[in-house]
Amino acid sequence: MVNDTTRPALHIGEAVPGCKKIDPIIIADNVTRKFGGMTAVDVPHIEVPRNAITALIGPNGAGKTTLFNLLTGFDVPNTGEWSFNGETISGKSAYKVAQRGQVRTFQLTKSLALLSVLDNMKLGATNQRGEGLLHALLPWTWKAQEAEVEAKAVELLARFKLDTKKDDYAASLSGGQRKLLEMARALMSDPTLVMLDEPMAGVNPALTQSLLGHIVDLKAQGMTVLFVEHDMHMVQTIADWVIVMAEGKIVAEGEPSVVMQDQAVVDAYLGSNKDRDLGELVAEIKREVAAGADPALAGDDLSLEKE
Repeated sequence: MVNDTTRPALHIGEAVPGCKKIDPIIIADNVTRKFGGMTAVDVPHIEVPRNAITALIGPNGAGKTTLFNLLTGFDVPNTGEWSFNGETISGKSAYKVAQRGQVRTFQLTKSLALLSVLDNMKLGATNQRGEGLLHALLPWTWKAQEAEVEAKAVELLARFKLDTKKDDYAASLSGGQRKLLEMARALMSDPTLVMLDEPMAGVNPALTQSLLGHIVDLKAQGMTVLFVEHDMHMVQTIADWVIVMAEGKIVAEGEPSVVMQDQAVVDAYLGSNKDRDLGELVAEIKREVAAGADPALAGDDLSLEKE
């Protein structure tokens, strides 16, 4: 397990919802998002620790993806302010947030199906001179940079074991391979914070360990990771810190081994099934989803959450 008892504490004081972190990379206050009469997110305060792997968990409809969308500029809150690396980014558009080093992947992958895998990767690079109108007319001003971008893309594809697919259309990849491609493409911008929305959703079990290894590697390379996940085994295996949401609110925070014993977490996840083992229930749900899926769609994105 990544989280061990020898590592320094990530928080100050008691581990309660909204507790302060020793070195937060994101600090958010009074973030709310309403859809008509429903409040999807109501978070008075949240901090994400730097250089750690943080899991954002909760039952279906808890508001996890909505919070992701707000923090990354893909949605606009009713109220709230937040900062990234000490710089206020609330109200910034998604591309400006990404330029500052905060990138994300999606529950349903966003690869451009009719571009090659390599071209999808090259789109992830930032500050490409050839994208400007003037430079586009002067190839000698950007050719060297383009060669560097391609070399970096090929290197990342090799790391993610997708180099043999570089000339294939992205549409030809399996669901798990598209997850790998999206994660690899995110690294083209040399991010500081990587936010992964259900990285394991719909992934063939054969690729699960590979994805887990890559997420751990992100931290080893000095990045911070915040991810949404339903798989409690995965959370306990790789997360250093866990934030639990239910009905739009943060109901618990702490180290995985402690949070999993929190009564608020048990109640939020299990409800009427609270006398059953959490891992058993999650496994049962996954079996039911797999049993009802068309074998021809194996590896496609099957989500346990629709927000």
